[in-house]
Amino acid sequence: MKKRHLPTHRPRPLAALLAVMLTACASTPPPYAPPSAAAPASFKEAPAADATWFPAAPADALDRGPWWQLFGDPTLTALVEQVEVSNQTVAAAVANYAQAQALVRQDRAALFPSVNLDGSASRGGGPASAGKPVSSQLSLGASWEPDLWGVLRQGVSSVQASAQISAANLAAARLSAQAALATDYFSLREADNEIALLGAAVAAYERSLRITRNQYDAGIAQRTDVLQAQTQLETTRANLTAMRAQRANLEHAIALLVGKAPGEFSVAVADWKASVPGVPLVLPSDLLQRRPDIAAAERAVAVANANIGIQRAAYFPSMSLSASAGGTGSSLASLFRSSANLWSLGLSASQTIFDAGAIKARVEGAEAARDAAVANYRQAVLNAFGAVEDQLATSHSLAEQEGQRRAASADADRSEQLTLNQYLQGQVPYTSVVTAQVTALSARQTLSQLMSSRQASAIALIQALGGGWHMPAAAEAKTPR
Repeated sequence: MKKRHLPTHRPRPLAALLAVMLTACASTPPPYAPPSAAAPASFKEAPAADATWFPAAPADALDRGPWWQLFGDPTLTALVEQVEVSNQTVAAAVANYAQAQALVRQDRAALFPSVNLDGSASRGGGPASAGKPVSSQLSLGASWEPDLWGVLRQGVSSVQASAQISAANLAAARLSAQAALATDYFSLREADNEIALLGAAVAAYERSLRITRNQYDAGIAQRTDVLQAQTQLETTRANLTAMRAQRANLEHAIALLVGKAPGEFSVAVADWKASVPGVPLVLPSDLLQRRPDIAAAERAVAVANANIGIQRAAYFPSMSLSASAGGTGSSLASLFRSSANLWSLGLSASQTIFDAGAIKARVEGAEAARDAAVANYRQAVLNAFGAVEDQLATSHSLAEQEGQRRAASADADRSEQLTLNQYLQGQVPYTSVVTAQVTALSARQTLSQLMSSRQASAIALIQALGGGWHMPAAAEAKTPR
């Protein structure tokens, strides 16, 4: 009885290629889209009647310009422009961004074959090698790892996203340094104003002391009145000395921000422009596109997503192609003879058969890292909304306080003068004069500090919104001040 052989079906090359392509699809990362984040329709702390902000036009919302020019201070403009050039923190961020761009080019180069040229020449020494010719060798080799599973492409995507993170970090470092400098600058100008207030107060208290001594010498005032006047004068002089030291410290801080040694830097005393500019208020949804920290957090999600595909590719075999051609001979001319030529072609492949679940664990770890990056992104969005709401509330409160503080300072000045006149007429004791003077000076200083706080709050709001604006001339003419 004859044995019947069942027909065998050899897999066709096309079917095998299709199977490989379908398998490769499993190694790609999940389709990427920026994570969703709940954005409110408007900011809660944005009162319509507040003249310190106004809705930004759509074209303004994405244009980061020299926001410090909103304050109209040429000295501030000159200082902030030095941050880009001399600030070492910004310089480090620039270098990190350049390094990230170099890594992108490095990873992109891995997509192409590499070619190497090797050559050697040798000759032995000693009696046995006398008269032997020089042995020469020359070879040209190439190698290439086909990106069958998209590992290299995902690597390029990952480092591109990392470069974008570095760009966002650079923007954040630049904005932070600019905001810190502007805040310190206006604090210095406020210190100049308080120094002027204290200097005027010292001069006034010196006059009061002379009047009190004259009255004491005439037997009208008591010795305690003179002592109180002296105490008031010396206390104010001490406060003036402390304020000058505070100004010096602010000047040192500005020097460091512009990349200079404090001993080589100074800011001349000048008039303080205590005005607060109108700040364009972007919509909450636009804030997600403006803030560099939010951009960096979103790009971190893209990096984590690409890493999932890289880890999945470990399930599949790795392959590489190699080729070489060359020759060997006793002279340079003999290297190019056909009898001396050598060549080779090679294909290598490797596949992990058993790893006790290590690849699966790495894939799950990459997915968990992606989920953590999404959570960090959403938290960054919430923090941004919170920062804007805080600064809006602060700006509105300080704007309301300004009118009240101005009125209080004017009333305190009038009370000081009236009390001094009453003392000269013998109607009130000198303690009333001291109290009125302290109250009036405190009210002036409080108003000065309030104006500085308003400027600092405007700077913080600009920083929270992600930068500055270039407004069209028509819109600028309608800007409330």
